[in-house]
Amino acid sequence: MLDRMGDHAHHDSVRRSYDTVAEEYATRLHAELDHKPLDKALLAALLEQTEPGTTIGDLGCGPGHVAAWLAEKGAHTVGIDLSPGMLAAGARRFPQVEFREGDLLELPAKDAEFGAVVAFYTILHLDPGELHRAFGEMARVLRPSGLLLLSFHIGEEVRHVDEWWGHDVDVDFRFLDPTRVAEQLETAGFAVEMSLQRTHYAHEVETRRAYVLARRS
Repeated sequence: MLDRMGDHAHHDSVRRSYDTVAEEYATRLHAELDHKPLDKALLAALLEQTEPGTTIGDLGCGPGHVAAWLAEKGAHTVGIDLSPGMLAAGARRFPQVEFREGDLLELPAKDAEFGAVVAFYTILHLDPGELHRAFGEMARVLRPSGLLLLSFHIGEEVRHVDEWWGHDVDVDFRFLDPTRVAEQLETAGFAVEMSLQRTHYAHEVETRRAYVLARRS
C-alpha cells in the first residue's frame, strides 16, 4: 500500500498493524462482498470492459477476497499488499489468486502488465503528497485504455486507530475529497469516466464512500 520498506515510519506501522489483525480480518471479511451489491456491480462492469485474457491487479488486496471474487468470474488476478500477514491469510484461503508483496508507490509489476486494476480502500493510508506517485504507478502497470476502479471514504478528517478487534495497532485512515482525487488522477494520465457516492451499509462503519472509475489515457 505504501512506500518501500523503511522509507517512512508510518509505512512500517501500517504494515505491522495489518499483520497483527490479518487472520481475524480474513475470518471476518472474506465474504464481505456478499453484502455489498454496489461493489459487486461495479466489479462486474470493470470485468466486462477488461480486455479478455489480461490480468486484473487488486492493489492493497488484504486477504484477497476481491481478487478471488473476480477469479471466480473467470479473471486471472494478482493481489498486491504491503502486509505479509494479509498475503499469507489470503494464500491459505484463495489459491486461485497470485499474491505479491509490495506497495502502491513501487508496485511489483511490469509496465502494462494489467488489463485493469482495483484499489478498494487502500489509498486512504497514503499521505496526501504520495497520491500522485501512486496514481502514476497505477498508470504504469496498466495497459493503454486499461481501467482503474478506486474506492475511499469521503471527507477531510484523519482517523487514528490504536485498537482494532482487541489488538494493539497504530494506523491512520485518511478521508479524501472526490474532486481532488479526480484532479490527481487526470494529472497522472487518467480520464475519469464515472464517480459516484453511497452511504454506508448497515454493517459498515458510518461514512460516505466514493467510487471512481478512470481509464488510462
